[in-house]
Amino acid sequence: MAYMGYIRSFLEIGLNDVGLVGGKTASLGELYSVLSAQGIAVPNGFAITADAYRDALQQPGVADELHRLLDGLDKNRIRLLAAAAAKARDVIYEAMDTQPLRAQIVEAYRQFEQESGARVAVAVRSSATAEDLPTASFAGQHESFLNVRGARDLFEACRRCFASIFTDRAISYRIDNGFDHFKVALSVAVMKMVRADLAASGVVFTLDTESGFRDVVFITGCYGLGETIVQGKVDPDELYVHKPTLKQGFRQVLRRRLGGKQIRMIYGKRGGSHATATRAVPDAERRRFCISDAEVLSLADIAVRIEEHYSRHAGTAMPMDIEWAKDGSDGKLYIIQARPETVASQRSPDVYETYNLKGHGPVIVTGRAVGEKIASGRTRRIATTRDLAAFKPGEILVAPATSPDWEPVMKKAAGVITDKGGRTCHAAIVARELGIPAVVGATHATEKLKTGTAVTISCAEGDTGSVYQGTIAFDVTRTPVSKLKQPRTAIMVNVGTPEMAFRTAMQPQAGVGLARMEFIISEHIGVHPMALLKPEKVTSAKARNVIARLVQGYSRPSDFFIQRLAEGIGTIAAAFYPKPVIVRLSDFKTNEYASLLGGEAFEPKEENPMLGFRGAARYSHPAYAEGFALECAALRRVREDMGLSNLRIMVPFCRTVEEGRRVIATMAEHGLKRGENGLEIFVMCEIPNNVIQIDAFSELFDGFSIGSNDLTQLTLGVDRDSDIVAFDFDERDPGMLEMFRQAVTGAKRNGRHVGICGEAPANYPEIARYLTRLGIDSISVNPASVFRTMAAVLEAESSADEAKT
Repeated sequence: MAYMGYIRSFLEIGLNDVGLVGGKTASLGELYSVLSAQGIAVPNGFAITADAYRDALQQPGVADELHRLLDGLDKNRIRLLAAAAAKARDVIYEAMDTQPLRAQIVEAYRQFEQESGARVAVAVRSSATAEDLPTASFAGQHESFLNVRGARDLFEACRRCFASIFTDRAISYRIDNGFDHFKVALSVAVMKMVRADLAASGVVFTLDTESGFRDVVFITGCYGLGETIVQGKVDPDELYVHKPTLKQGFRQVLRRRLGGKQIRMIYGKRGGSHATATRAVPDAERRRFCISDAEVLSLADIAVRIEEHYSRHAGTAMPMDIEWAKDGSDGKLYIIQARPETVASQRSPDVYETYNLKGHGPVIVTGRAVGEKIASGRTRRIATTRDLAAFKPGEILVAPATSPDWEPVMKKAAGVITDKGGRTCHAAIVARELGIPAVVGATHATEKLKTGTAVTISCAEGDTGSVYQGTIAFDVTRTPVSKLKQPRTAIMVNVGTPEMAFRTAMQPQAGVGLARMEFIISEHIGVHPMALLKPEKVTSAKARNVIARLVQGYSRPSDFFIQRLAEGIGTIAAAFYPKPVIVRLSDFKTNEYASLLGGEAFEPKEENPMLGFRGAARYSHPAYAEGFALECAALRRVREDMGLSNLRIMVPFCRTVEEGRRVIATMAEHGLKRGENGLEIFVMCEIPNNVIQIDAFSELFDGFSIGSNDLTQLTLGVDRDSDIVAFDFDERDPGMLEMFRQAVTGAKRNGRHVGICGEAPANYPEIARYLTRLGIDSISVNPASVFRTMAAVLEAESSADEAKT
């Protein structure tokens, strides 16, 4: 296509043309002109340059009127801001109605029709010259129009796009970020529509949006046009892919969450305000992911290539925010936008900040956590824009969803709660930019939270955000990481929940000394594995119905268990890759197993479950052997299919050497053979017999992890769950110190790794110092204890060094 004047084809523009066509359109040109040749599908289109807007400002009286409206405007006076913005938009809308511009747009569309068909549907998107920069984003500040057909409607949509440079939110954003209203111009991109109304669309980030963790691709998707995700009207599917193993050729989705996908946006039958419409999604479709695993991996591949291209151009790592759409007509995946991610990637890596609740209260609602922070305040329920004027600084905004027009008010909020939306909806995006916590997709929040209710929002407890009743105290810890010296002794972390893995991996540590399988089974699976293998033995009709719903869509009920467990363990292993991650095989007691769905039919009732049918004794026993096979299948998937060979396996509560041999043999039968593909198998050193026979256990296992809780309990004969004798439970007892000494020296004598994964070194710095002097290889503590444990270990190492000299 040959264009002139204000029009440029996508082939003619690239990343160096931001001043001419704005950030968004420059990026579209780069995608089409460079990356489409590399096999990345990008719809064609053309741009109306920012010169058209600049020339409009030169018309008599236009700039003067805008100065009169905007100079000295107080953005905090919401009604005055809205009135001035509306008049400014009218000024630009009229100024853009020129015969030369109309003629050029009509001719460009006519040529586009020759290539793409008569009355081809296009998307019309605004693109500011200060937009989509590495440190600032005008995303959502200006208008876009979908399913625009015909030259007349196209010209109208372009005028409205140009006028949207003066939306309330755009004016407020420029003031907050120090942009001169008259030095920012607007371009318009006209792009062929992808028939996502017949398929699906969504957003891809090349990092985790909450933690800023950069080794994953995070993909969201819904049915139909993707505007419903941004508007927060749907709860989208969420999927993760691990970049390092993807680049090595491993083709597995790391983790997935099925979204509600309540509605789909489709093409409307008329133009203008009726260009799109929404329809409810049938339940059968909602229960399925909107795209296949193969398509998820294709999107991840594309996203990584785009990130690499933009990073080379910038000369520095450039995480990306990418929009995608699947065309229901040709089945292809298209990239329809790519911009630098401007929130998580801009956080300072030198300070590690953690928020911790100091108490709890009744939970009113839960949803998706955004922001990893905590805030308290009184709620303000907002139903329509008319309610915004009453909003007071420091309140918690509660609404079905938020709109870009609300941003001036959202800047005053301590936190945000919405009924609908996922982690890439408007409310989530703005909350991240403002640095406030948000709980999105909190169903029925607007019904349960009346205006004036005192609440505490916690987004610091994993993926799930909780809204607690009342004001709950919390503390904030800020640690300057760059000044932190690492000890020679490896300081590792204990991780129970996959949701906290990415965040925890970003703090100083040497890997995971203990990943607890039980949490994943109880929180992410919830069903006894034998109930999935032998459902006929489950006597409760209610439990059978719940299990049937959970396993819908899986070829076999056991596949549900294997996939969920593999994705939970895999998420932890991926977060710390390639550092070692030691996962402990399931160590529920029989009463805990029985509390799982369907569990009562498969567990004996014991007087003392702590010393009963637990740990290694279960794995080859006929009562649980088939369930253990599912655990092994999940671990094989993590190591072999996901490529996470940094995963090590630890056997808990192994009473005798013979029991250890049986476990090793059983694992080998299930494809987990010690030494094969670098597999290391550790054992918990938590029974006095493990210490007494450490030489014999060393012949079977590659390493030991001292479990100070059980070892103390069994050495001192104290029930750790009994309040009345709790005073006798003390890891500092001389007998316990001797147990630690024998365990460490025995393992070292046999050339085996030895660590500790209890909280004793964190609770008692003197134990950390004692173990360090013994030469223990690693100390693994909860994430909150890492920094103080490091300090105690560094002190001990320094004292030992001084003693030598």
